[in-house]
Amino acid sequence: MIAALPACLLGAGATTFAAGSARPRDISLKPLGLMLLGAAVALTATPALADQYRQAADNAEVTCVVSARELTRISLIGDAFASVSKITTGYPYNDFTVTNEPVRGDIYLSVPEGFAPGRLSFFATTRKGFVYKFACTVGGSEAEQVFITNPALAQPPEPSIATATPQDSALALVQSMATGGVPKGYQVRQTAASPLRVGDFSVRLISQYRGGGLLGKVLRVENRGNKTASLDPKVIAPGDALAVSIGASELAPRAATTLYVVQTDGAGA
Repeated sequence: MIAALPACLLGAGATTFAAGSARPRDISLKPLGLMLLGAAVALTATPALADQYRQAADNAEVTCVVSARELTRISLIGDAFASVSKITTGYPYNDFTVTNEPVRGDIYLSVPEGFAPGRLSFFATTRKGFVYKFACTVGGSEAEQVFITNPALAQPPEPSIATATPQDSALALVQSMATGGVPKGYQVRQTAASPLRVGDFSVRLISQYRGGGLLGKVLRVENRGNKTASLDPKVIAPGDALAVSIGASELAPRAATTLYVVQTDGAGA
């Protein structure tokens, strides 16, 4: 009678016998082998993706590989090319061709056989106002595709002053006044009003912004006292102001700052 050997002395694919049984019990790794075989078949059946994906920002450089014999397509996700700028050398083996396809806004590149430089570069402007610099190397003979994404396209647009909430519109108007800009739909009127005295401060209206149901005021505030004074915007700004911004809250004698006030047009104007 043959005694069964301990399993630890058997190989991974060995077969052992149960005591008193003439039929072998298979403890090999066939199921695992079948799983690995299935995975290999699945991987073989899926073609390798040769497309190039790039992420870029405005004015950034985009690297890519272009085909040495076939066309190379460059496509934008969420945008389209509007124009391409390149230098033409006049020598056939040094020049490459760029075609801006008008329907989808893609561009197609082709290089002549034996393209001498081995690299090419050009600038492209998109319909949404972005500019990219392309620096590409010449690769194999298969056609190439390059897809470009720009994270800035996924950001929601800033709310316009006309459609935002009154508070948001007031803050946006303050920012425009502080930078000297004029929001769309607003009119600016420069004034030559006489200064008013508020305590130790002299307050003079410089300009007014009207539009979108808002009134913005640019005020020049000067410390006419003999000591450094703290300026509380609430003392000068009206109580119904939607937004108030001040350049400096501490003013030395004869020093001045700018105060920006936004209120509802017609309320206390």
